[in-house]
Amino acid sequence: MQRFEPLRDYCQAKAGATAERPFGPSPLAFKVGGKLFALIGDDEDPLHLILKCDPDEALFLRDMYTAVTPGYHMNKKHWNSIRLDGSLPDDLIRQLIDSAYDLVVAGLTKKQQAEFENEKRET
Repeated sequence: MQRFEPLRDYCQAKAGATAERPFGPSPLAFKVGGKLFALIGDDEDPLHLILKCDPDEALFLRDMYTAVTPGYHMNKKHWNSIRLDGSLPDDLIRQLIDSAYDLVVAGLTKKQQAEFENEKRET
C-alpha cells in the first residue's frame, strides 16, 4: 500500500465511493455520499494519505506512529496525514481507510447507508 495504484483501487472499491480532483491536479479525493473520507497526495514521494479519523483515535495514532501527523490543510481534530514511507504495515493502512470510510458513512442518512449496504452485498 505504499504505491498510488493500490491505494486508489482500495478506496474506489468502497461501496458508493467516488474519486475526483477538486483541488487541482493533486490530491485525489475520495468521497462517499458527497462527503470526503480520504485524500491521496499522488505527486509526493513518499506518498501521503489524509484520512478522516475519530478525534480520540487520531491522537492515539499520532502518539503511536511517527508517520501519522495532524491532517495537512484539514481540521487537525478530525483528520490525520499518513506518510507512506514503509513504516506502517499494509493491514494497518487498509484498516485506517476502512475506519475513515465507516466514520463518514455513519454520518450519512439512513437511506444512504442502506443503499451502500445493498451495494456491498451485490459485490
